[in-house]
Amino acid sequence: MQMPDAVLFAQRLESALEAEKQKRLHFYEIVDENKKMEFINGEIVFHSPVKLKHNKATGSVYTLLKAFVAKNQLGFVGVEKIMVSLTRNDYEPDICFFGSEKAAGFVKDQMRFPAPDMVVEIISDSTEKIDRETKFQDYSAHNVAEYWIIDPEKETVEQYFLQGESYELLLKSGNGEISSVVLPDFQIPVRAIFDEQKNLETLSAYLAK
Repeated sequence: MQMPDAVLFAQRLESALEAEKQKRLHFYEIVDENKKMEFINGEIVFHSPVKLKHNKATGSVYTLLKAFVAKNQLGFVGVEKIMVSLTRNDYEPDICFFGSEKAAGFVKDQMRFPAPDMVVEIISDSTEKIDRETKFQDYSAHNVAEYWIIDPEKETVEQYFLQGESYELLLKSGNGEISSVVLPDFQIPVRAIFDEQKNLETLSAYLAK
């Protein structure tokens, strides 16, 4: 408010956001369910196919999280093509969890979803900057309580939990156990994300409970 040209600045910003809004509406018209597309800070971003290690890590986490949430009737777990629409941007997280309260309002033909309670992103060379900077800031601003960033190259997971308005790093490891804060009883070995046999053992243990 100390800027003498604050009104002019606000007018330019409003004009830019209106132009961005029209571009976003165009994005909604052309978005293709067979392609991974996101709308990020006014630009339409197309993502290339993922590497096998990326796909395996996504599948491993999704399998365990889906089984746990379904068995305990805790909500809905989406994978890869669920479009999350925030105030400015539209993302397709690798994995996202919505608690029962939010999921109760979903309909079968729904294509756009609110901010999840938990997001898991598997980074790659082309997405790491977005996942660690843009999405990191946007998810925290929209109260996504828990955010996991998984590196399939280094075979590590980082767990962040929202404290106030910013994320706090709770864990960064390639071994040991990781316990969700949003889903307190969801605890898995970190190696179950990267090792198929460990993943199967963990899944069997959950299903046997």
